[in-house]
Amino acid sequence: MTDFLSGALTTIALCWRIERRDGIAIGLTDHDRDLVIDGIIHRAAPGMTPSAITRTDTLEPDTMDVAGALSSTAITEADLLAGRWDGARVTIFAVDWTGGEGRVDLGEGQIGAVELRDGGFTAELRGAGAALDGPVVEETSPECRADLGDKRCRVSMAGRRQLARVVAIYGQRVTLDVPERAAGANALGLLRWITGHNSGLSSAVAASDGDVVTLRSAPVLPVEPGVMVELTEGCDKSLATCAARFANAANFRGEPYLPGIDLLTRYPGA
Repeated sequence: MTDFLSGALTTIALCWRIERRDGIAIGLTDHDRDLVIDGIIHRAAPGMTPSAITRTDTLEPDTMDVAGALSSTAITEADLLAGRWDGARVTIFAVDWTGGEGRVDLGEGQIGAVELRDGGFTAELRGAGAALDGPVVEETSPECRADLGDKRCRVSMAGRRQLARVVAIYGQRVTLDVPERAAGANALGLLRWITGHNSGLSSAVAASDGDVVTLRSAPVLPVEPGVMVELTEGCDKSLATCAARFANAANFRGEPYLPGIDLLTRYPGA
């Protein structure tokens, strides 16, 4: 029912429901007071303004921008810079703020590029049609295209994760209180921050040596000694490692012996 759209005096309020990848969900509205919709409190955020919403029936991806003011209780600059909102699912809809029945869905998608300026932010909302911009099929590659432990790789991850505490950190080098289970096992793996300022974020591991791991990039937020982390074993995605270390060559998702474009540059004796 959308009778509230045709009344002489409109009582329309725009609402946003944002669900982050770590499971946290918030509700916002451009109304001047909080609204409770489907059991979720949508906080009044007058600074939230969407761009013109255009929906088409073509294959062109639907996108829109949402601008807003940074709030210490909802969306903070630190969280945006840390990437906590990257890829978050957003639903935008209109309701009758007087409590009448009816709801009009205006769009949904994922947060794309985020830009900070003048104490506020602008976020791009990419609709479902944006997925059509991606490749239709996978390209061939000498390396495995599966991720260690996923449904295509099928390697059991039991025993390949371990909890540890940070003893010291210097730039990208993190010293832990627990050594890795095997030499280089955590290289190219993942370090997930469980406690501390970076809680919920993950960092890619470039190399590992005993109780020291080297991250691909330094943590976004400061790290204090004693914070808990979870280390997930890595894989260099080569056939040799897949066969020797994981005994999983049957599930290797790559073409290591397929000639590449460099075949044209080869000559006898090269």
